[in-house]
Amino acid sequence: MKIILIGATGFVGSKILEELLNRNHTVTAVLRNPEKLQNKNPLLSVVKGDVFDEPQLEGIFKGQDLVISAYNPGWSNPDIYAEFIKGSTAILQATKSAGVARLILIGGAGSLYIAPGVQLIDTPEFPAAIKPGAQAARDLLETIKTEKELDWTYFSPAIEMHQGTAGIRRGTYRTGLENPVFDENGRSILSVEDVAVVIADESEHPKHSRQRFTAAY
Repeated sequence: MKIILIGATGFVGSKILEELLNRNHTVTAVLRNPEKLQNKNPLLSVVKGDVFDEPQLEGIFKGQDLVISAYNPGWSNPDIYAEFIKGSTAILQATKSAGVARLILIGGAGSLYIAPGVQLIDTPEFPAAIKPGAQAARDLLETIKTEKELDWTYFSPAIEMHQGTAGIRRGTYRTGLENPVFDENGRSILSVEDVAVVIADESEHPKHSRQRFTAAY
């Protein structure tokens, strides 16, 4: 499969890149600073691109089978909300303009429902520091739900992904749709390595066409 990957040097995107290459997919990583990616895998092409430049992205995306966006402007970026929306919208529109049939977006857990009508982002415990980015991801989900042309999928990671969950690849997980997946200890947790497994599996065997889904152990 020929796959475009946005955000290939990020926390999530770098693991998705590893997983896709290990499965022998041909990956084009689109980066503002290509020199940051030193991987010399023959299946990998690194292209300089700006996520805000829709016409440029369209040209890069043409002829590909799938676009995966793990785009994140950075949790400490004071303009994370505006940049996340602007960049993600450009990626969405460029995917359509380029004639690529499928798009997988990596969003956030904040829009998952932990009770009827109550999303995680709206609870008092939700960290204020990441709320702007989480709000952007939630708003993007509402936008993508209205998309009728593309075969899109939106992935919300487990609630816990940054807290001691890196470095473990089990290769197993359980999925859900609008609600977090909890384990026997009441935790929604998945390593970033297994997030990559989820995304690679969904790429190869689509099960969530025009749906949001989530996964955890």
